Amino acid sequence: MLNIPVARTLAARYRNRGQSADELEQVACLALTRAVQSFDPERGDDLLVFAVPSILGELKRHFRSAAWAVRPPRRIQEIRPRVVAAEEDLAQRLGRPPTPCELADELDCPPAEIEEALACGDLVHAASLDEPVVATGTSLGDLLPTVDAGFDHSEAVAILGPACRRLKPRDRRILRMRFYEQRTQQEIADELGVTQVQVSRLLQRIFTDLRRAVGAEPGGKPHAA
Repeated sequence: MLNIPVARTLAARYRNRGQSADELEQVACLALTRAVQSFDPERGDDLLVFAVPSILGELKRHFRSAAWAVRPPRRIQEIRPRVVAAEEDLAQRLGRPPTPCELADELDCPPAEIEEALACGDLVHAASLDEPVVATGTSLGDLLPTVDAGFDHSEAVAILGPACRRLKPRDRRILRMRFYEQRTQQEIADELGVTQVQVSRLLQRIFTDLRRAVGAEPGGKPHAA
């Protein structure tokens, strides 16, 4: 088609925004095809006058629906182009970057929506973990924290808490003395009036009951789902 270069030129406006050139050209050419099919030459209008707005509209819809790494609410997607245009216009008139309140007055929108639209600009592109950080030269992935031991502790508390509450009072007392008060098995035995061997057996039985309560095998491995 003679007008395919026009579609490609319009698609080129949206390069370097996280979408490949081939994908953008495909969207633009498909929109051109639809415009040609809907065009009525008897109305006397020029095809490009009819097709260009259709192609641009389709490209914008493509970005609203597919180009976000994290998709904000639809109302924020729709207001962001207006915010960007108003920001450029006000910056020229004021000689400085406009504030969110000034943008809100210009667009007759709540300041909160303006701030949200400004903040969502970084959601289009996802940063690579291999991308170096300017300040240190270290990759972003190397700066991510390792697994904190506190996570495992919190998970254990969340899982074991209900199981421990179902134990008999005597079993809970033994666990408290052993693990919270850090008593030895012999000290527990003296407290309960039993032998150290009996305390060892009691602890093993309590551990088995807890493993069963949380869905684990006696060896400590969870049951297969």
